[in-house]
Amino acid sequence: MTGPVKRRSIASISQQLREGAATSVEVTRQALDAIDRLNSRLNAFVIVDRDGALRAAEHADRVLSSGNGAGPLTGVPVAIKDIIHMDGHPTRCGSPAYPAEPSDRDAAVVARLREAGAVMVGKTTTHELACGVFSPPAANPWDTARMPGGSSGGSGAAVAAGVVPMALGSDTGGSIRIPASVCGIAGLKPTFGRVSRAGVETLAWSLDHIGPLAATVEDCAASLQVLAGHDPADPPTEPSPPPDYSEKLGRGVDGLRLGVMATPPFSPMQEDVEQAFRNAVEHLEGLGAGLVPIDIPELTFTMAAEFAIVACEAAAYHRRLLRESPELISPRIRELFTIGAIVPTAHYLKALGARRIIRAALGQAFNRDRLDAVVTPTLPATAAFADQEMFDYAGMEEDVTSSYVRTTAPFNLSGQPALTVPCGFDRDGLPIGLQIAGRPFDEVTVLRIGAAYEATTTWSEQRPPVRMETQ
Repeated sequence: MTGPVKRRSIASISQQLREGAATSVEVTRQALDAIDRLNSRLNAFVIVDRDGALRAAEHADRVLSSGNGAGPLTGVPVAIKDIIHMDGHPTRCGSPAYPAEPSDRDAAVVARLREAGAVMVGKTTTHELACGVFSPPAANPWDTARMPGGSSGGSGAAVAAGVVPMALGSDTGGSIRIPASVCGIAGLKPTFGRVSRAGVETLAWSLDHIGPLAATVEDCAASLQVLAGHDPADPPTEPSPPPDYSEKLGRGVDGLRLGVMATPPFSPMQEDVEQAFRNAVEHLEGLGAGLVPIDIPELTFTMAAEFAIVACEAAAYHRRLLRESPELISPRIRELFTIGAIVPTAHYLKALGARRIIRAALGQAFNRDRLDAVVTPTLPATAAFADQEMFDYAGMEEDVTSSYVRTTAPFNLSGQPALTVPCGFDRDGLPIGLQIAGRPFDEVTVLRIGAAYEATTTWSEQRPPVRMETQ
């Protein structure tokens, strides 16, 4: 394991650009050259927009040199998950069912990134239809024989390898936090309704979230500042103006009350993961946080509710594809969608009822114990091999997808914000993540806790073997 050497971050790149130590064209060329060198091994990108990125970088340099009109991300290269529309490029969703014709519009989040001055270098690999945790053929920079998580696996690999400091992902059952955890970076699923989903292909409309995978917690905060806000094209978005997400990043955790959850569905977990989680919790306590062990039995409904909702809503969204061209959907995903299409409506309504129970139980725990946030292992296991189907937890076997989703999906069902930050490595040198979840629309506190942990540990500074060389 190499380190500690910090990855390129939004903050460091922005500082270089504003001080004249680098130009956006130089930084963007470095990112594009890194894609050329690494993509044959990582398969993180499905589209590389070299010409468009360099034009945007040239414009950014003119803005920066003028001293007027620079945005918070001016000149910074970023990447976009390939379920998010980007004007002039196709949105393929990792599926042969989607056309190769370019989109004629930007998704709301892409438009906001452009307005903030970001340079889009390309689109990243997603698991087919954003419905899975492997994201083939993308690979993990820590071990290319292993998966980078999903469904935002390409985004996770691109950030972990240092190609870009931030890439957009989506999260329906963990698809930001899973790749961020197994790739050893930060990843934030904001509160449901915090970020517009207009112009993003749907998996399950009542569970989908959009957010950043980034080199640091500070970068997650800076990205969310740009992405958050009401959008009439996505009615559930919060109408109130977003707060300053960076305001409390340096305030530490002294006096905060953290609920600690390590019971089902967060257990069982691998031995190394359990030890890293214990160490992280003890570290937070050492920083002044008060710890409250909590157990929420209602979370045992998580997997049944999550998969029932996803199956029914995805089947409804993809009903024409399922009816007319089912052979274009891979067998496992087709089976899930088919189940969703034929189950009685009462089954879907029962799942929505279970979600209400889970949301209420989490809310009651926060209120009863006066919690500022809860902490859990992000995942019970580290990165699986690309062809691995099962994990073994001391004699108990569980499929890889269920293992990953059971610890992240509770906060999709509740809609609460949840952040993952690196908190250690297993005996094979694979990253382990710490998950921090907060009250609805309280990303400020979640980011504050993550920043305090990140600033007082070195896990986020480690670099994988497969990486961008110019850093």
